[in-house]
Amino acid sequence: MKNLFDLTGKVALITGGAHSIGFAIGVGLAQAGATVCFNCSNEASKERGIAAYKEAGVDVHGYVADVTSEPEMQALVKTIREEVGVIDILVNNAGIIKRIPMTDMSVEDFSKVIDVDLIAPFICSKAVIPAMIEKGHGKIVNICSMMSELGRETVSAYAAAKGGLKMLTRNICSEFGGANIQCNAIGPGYIATQQTAPLRERQPDGSRHPFDQFIISKTPAGRWGTTDDLIGPAVFLASDASDFVNGHVLYVDGGILAYIGKQP
Repeated sequence: MKNLFDLTGKVALITGGAHSIGFAIGVGLAQAGATVCFNCSNEASKERGIAAYKEAGVDVHGYVADVTSEPEMQALVKTIREEVGVIDILVNNAGIIKRIPMTDMSVEDFSKVIDVDLIAPFICSKAVIPAMIEKGHGKIVNICSMMSELGRETVSAYAAAKGGLKMLTRNICSEFGGANIQCNAIGPGYIATQQTAPLRERQPDGSRHPFDQFIISKTPAGRWGTTDDLIGPAVFLASDASDFVNGHVLYVDGGILAYIGKQP
């Protein structure tokens, strides 16, 4: 029987794939057989990313390109096609967040988040879709968030962008499903990364950090997620196993969105 999760011969581009969630997904796709390409915003980040992949036993193709620039992304897709092959799998992972109360947030800051978290996935998807149509198949995996469904203090721009990305996912499905292109998304819960490490440190008295307590109390799994928790869902959505799955957001959140919380 055919291995539906085998990505041998597939070319994947992961935006912002030099570290954290994007890096973990890149390693996972490579272990499933894909040839992995990633881009980042500067040369130093690219070199660190290549070194990290090498340490993980993965040969990658790293590039510098601004995901918010349509000319740069069109040029990058063309370069990858010439140097590696047609992109079969696009993971729109690059993203930023600015935690600023809405009434204190400038339009410039709001727009920057929208540019990176919503307009960039549009730009990147638009760049790869024509060749996917020509080839007869393609997979686009957007990295959404629980903020695609929920609001929270200080993240108005991020929630607006991730809510928009959920609908962009559905619309790409609607517009290009007939061309055998599947566009789905992963919605990570609270993931243990370097950035969230200070929120998980034990207090001097041995108790959990208040935010850590909050997350654990809201998560049926009783823990933070890890970047490795996202690998299986990413391989599934990038593989033939998901050929009849389209326009879906797969929440990898330990059950937070299904849970109302413990009774006081």
